[in-house]
Amino acid sequence: MKPTGQLVRIADLSLAQRDEMFALMSAYYEHVRRPTFDADLAEKEWAIVILDESTDRILGFSTQMLMCAEVEGRPVLSLFSGDTIIDRDARRQRSLFEVSGWFVRSLIEAHPDEELYWFLISKGYKTYHFLPLFFHEYYPRHDAPTPPRFKAVIDALAERKFGDAYDRVAGVVRADASSCRLRPGVADIAERMNDPHVRYFAERNPGHERGDELCCIAPLTLSNFTRAAYRAMGPSPGVKYSEPLGSRGSIPGVRSTSPLGLHGK
Repeated sequence: MKPTGQLVRIADLSLAQRDEMFALMSAYYEHVRRPTFDADLAEKEWAIVILDESTDRILGFSTQMLMCAEVEGRPVLSLFSGDTIIDRDARRQRSLFEVSGWFVRSLIEAHPDEELYWFLISKGYKTYHFLPLFFHEYYPRHDAPTPPRFKAVIDALAERKFGDAYDRVAGVVRADASSCRLRPGVADIAERMNDPHVRYFAERNPGHERGDELCCIAPLTLSNFTRAAYRAMGPSPGVKYSEPLGSRGSIPGVRSTSPLGLHGK
């Protein structure tokens, strides 16, 4: 098995690929319903997919969309990562990080004058752990309070995306009866509580087992990436695309219909 990464517009995914993605989600999450999965996928703009080169079987994916919001009178732009899962057999491979790294660096280049963030919601500690691993500055975090400026960004993005399901006081998206959650054994947290990041995640999101999601951001700037991030991304990823790239780092399928004059929804 040799995985390869590919950035694909959602509209270009075949029915067979969508079936594989749904099956992969169902293997690691409980209460995954096909209509909900399809609606969530349709909302997104791209998927980063990890493929077995010999069979083209999907080994992992992460859905992506751009969002914009007005925060205290200023426009902000964010890359929102939705459903993300990697099969156990492919988790030691760098393909997802290589494609994600190219993708994020292209966004930074395409929006040099805009306030740009990664907007992440975490059901499990493994997702949250990407933040201290790959970014110098991110929030919320165990070793510093969230500055009001960044708390306002989290609130604005979360309320725009999740509406009343977002609990502003707790900083989490509350699960309901239809929400999916990680299957037992996928990301058991008890054995990792010596890690301060994991312990903080558990304290901030005590309802993670029922599907509550902690809302997080990290500024997307080249200087905010850690050395570990640059090692994971690599200097020149062998990325494949579903359509040719444009100039100045433009991204396949980017929309530009924002009322704030930014790319994104």
